[in-house]
Amino acid sequence: MAKNKYEVIFENDDFVAINKPSGMLTIPDREQTEKSLKEFLTEKYGSIFIVHRLDKDTSGLVLFAKNETTHKYLCKIFEERRVEKFYLGVVVGLLPEEKGIIDAPITDHLTRKGMMTVHRSGKESQTGYEVLKADPHFSLVSFQLFTGRTHQIRVHAKNIGNPLACDPLYGDGKPILISAVKKNYKLGKHDEEERPMINRLALHSYKLNFEDMHGVKMELMATAPKEFRALMQQLKKK
Repeated sequence: MAKNKYEVIFENDDFVAINKPSGMLTIPDREQTEKSLKEFLTEKYGSIFIVHRLDKDTSGLVLFAKNETTHKYLCKIFEERRVEKFYLGVVVGLLPEEKGIIDAPITDHLTRKGMMTVHRSGKESQTGYEVLKADPHFSLVSFQLFTGRTHQIRVHAKNIGNPLACDPLYGDGKPILISAVKKNYKLGKHDEEERPMINRLALHSYKLNFEDMHGVKMELMATAPKEFRALMQQLKKK
């Protein structure tokens, strides 16, 4: 999915669910440096209301309401934790357990602006996880957010010793190269340098489950990014 190319996963008269690409802002930033998803949608729909947001570098499902009544309802169910939120992440290394819950309070980092950290004085924060594919180098993990703290999955993944791949804030920020996971890898004849398999924060919002304001059960899904799938294929081949 090219930058600035978003995909409509589902829409009705009340709301629209978008698969946001990595690298696109959900809403405008203070500097107004680049066009946000909200601005693209305002051009298309005229009036649109933000319900929740994803970090710029996180891809996947994000909801926008088309009217004030729906906006009020969706914000309420998010706030009351009546929305099940699932993410896919590629983390560094093997997790200690195949599934579990990371329960560690999160607060603002004392010295690094814009960063969060685990600290006993923080707000309660719980993230469920289940390992889908495991490898000594990288693992594909399904995360479920039970609370909604800033950078929650990224902070919790770092806290258990398995930071998200390519995370510049909580990991080493380095891209994933095929040579790192494939023995005897050789560059192609016409390649001067190796192209990264993944060169973005390896986190994707892939599923939202909730009941809409008419009592209809919604299960919205945005498929795993192709670069996540390609990496897992390479790991399986070893």
